[in-house]
Amino acid sequence: MTVNKEKIALAVKDILEAVGEDPNRSGLLDTPMRVARMYEEIFSGLEKDPKKHLETVFEEEYSEMVLVKDIGFHSVCEHHLVPFYGKVSIAYLPADGNVVGLSKLARIVEDISKRPQVQERITKTIADLIETELKAVGVFVYVEAEHMCMAMRGVKKPGAVTITTAARGLYANDADARIEILTMIK
Repeated sequence: MTVNKEKIALAVKDILEAVGEDPNRSGLLDTPMRVARMYEEIFSGLEKDPKKHLETVFEEEYSEMVLVKDIGFHSVCEHHLVPFYGKVSIAYLPADGNVVGLSKLARIVEDISKRPQVQERITKTIADLIETELKAVGVFVYVEAEHMCMAMRGVKKPGAVTITTAARGLYANDADARIEILTMIK
């Protein structure tokens, strides 16, 4: 699927007119195509398969927790098409010493978040992908984000943070292991 920038630009022009703006005034002349290019960039995850980042694993004699924390991300709420942003922390227990390059975890977050989304789905998708593809003994994903749909409109509560978690394998059943991860994340 390729983003149809011309169609987006026409729609943006219609929106500008619908809110009472003049899309032909100097400050707005290039806005429709600028927005179209932005949408192509912020929705680039629609054309990507994050699973590909887990195809290459390294065999190490390592079976302890691997934690990459505070991976910054931004996404777009599928309900209002406004941004939400925050950070993701991913912990996993390798199976049979199979570890993945640390940057691959950040790439997974990037691919999954760059599409119309909800935070809960981001959290679940990352956990399920790592559990399935790495066959990890345990996976824990922690996502913390601020949603502009809550800050800019509706309830108008800037600064409110939403936290979602997903636990798989050992971390789903071991409260002490979850506490250890949460302590390290915080």
